[in-house]
Amino acid sequence: MSAFDVIILGAGAAGMFCAIEAGRRGRRVVLLDHAKAPGEKIRISGGGRCNFTNLHIAPERFLSDNPRFALSALKRYTQWDFIDRVSQAGIAWHEKTLGQLFCDGSAREIIAMLRSDMEAAGVTLVLGAEIGAVTQAKGFQVASSAGMFTAPRLVVATGGKSIPKMGATGFGYALARQFGLGLVETRPGLVPLTFSGEMLEETRALAGLSVPAVVRHDKTAFEEGLLFTHRGLSGPSILQISSYWREGDEISVDLAPGGALAAALSEQKAQAGRVEVQTALARHLPERLARAVVARAGVSGRLADQTGRALDRLATEAQDWRIRPVGSEGYRTAEVTLGGVDTRDLDARSMEARKVPGLHFIGEVVDVTGWLGGYNFQWAWSSGWAAGQAV
Repeated sequence: MSAFDVIILGAGAAGMFCAIEAGRRGRRVVLLDHAKAPGEKIRISGGGRCNFTNLHIAPERFLSDNPRFALSALKRYTQWDFIDRVSQAGIAWHEKTLGQLFCDGSAREIIAMLRSDMEAAGVTLVLGAEIGAVTQAKGFQVASSAGMFTAPRLVVATGGKSIPKMGATGFGYALARQFGLGLVETRPGLVPLTFSGEMLEETRALAGLSVPAVVRHDKTAFEEGLLFTHRGLSGPSILQISSYWREGDEISVDLAPGGALAAALSEQKAQAGRVEVQTALARHLPERLARAVVARAGVSGRLADQTGRALDRLATEAQDWRIRPVGSEGYRTAEVTLGGVDTRDLDARSMEARKVPGLHFIGEVVDVTGWLGGYNFQWAWSSGWAAGQAV
């Protein structure tokens, strides 16, 4: 049996960062993971360049049953703190859009930085360790294929259910239940939405087409790219809204944001009435999409032949397209898992379970989910840092 001060389960962003912070404080830390390499989600993120944080971190950009829970960790370890650490490591980075920060080179640079910091902090990293029973008796005991480990502190950083082909499981949720913590219902987040019937036929015909759009669900809206797929809709705007959408809900899509399309078509009618409606609309939308919108609106012929009501209907189909997804692509492609360990059972400063001293939950396994664009990595750094100061 190997004795340590802290056992951390999960060598993702949150787990590695917590290990570094605890190790720097002189704690004897062992970090266990069943994978062959640490930080696999970091490696594939941002198209291989890792969208490691966002300039515009704010509590309202995180979803949770208690949105204010994340505030303590996010304020104590900010995006600026992590940016400074990346810069000190000599990793070049750039802002892409909407405050999203990426490595100029490879996401592997972030992993290398974390591995180097863990080594310097004396962290013991054990990979390929399948976790078995976790018990508590004068501390915590973790049985694994790499042996038995014991420590007075246990940090669960096992992530959520998203992207199971990378080894994601619900193990952290099972541990939470085992120790009497509550769970908020989990579901896929930041995920493409799927359709059936006529709507599916339309998206398939437009598959591969990407356009700027505003996508709304109730009072929440995102203006980013939208991508038509063979299964439905994807792209940043759809991924963002998917975290707010529930099955049965309707969403609204503006495919021509930033302008009064009905007025523009009326002006075109006055100036060039002989133009076909589809041709006129193609001045505002890609030709394939214009053809689909015209067909959906049931409008045909020349602009000069259209009534004001017909042009309004055409504009509405383009700028307030009401659709009802039948589902999502699920955890298979979801970037995150919504829900998780109930924050009411955790201390916001230390991420420690209120009723189980020494037990901490950090990162995606907790009911805190950020927007697309580096927010979830920042939650990993911030929650990992908070627990690292307390273990």
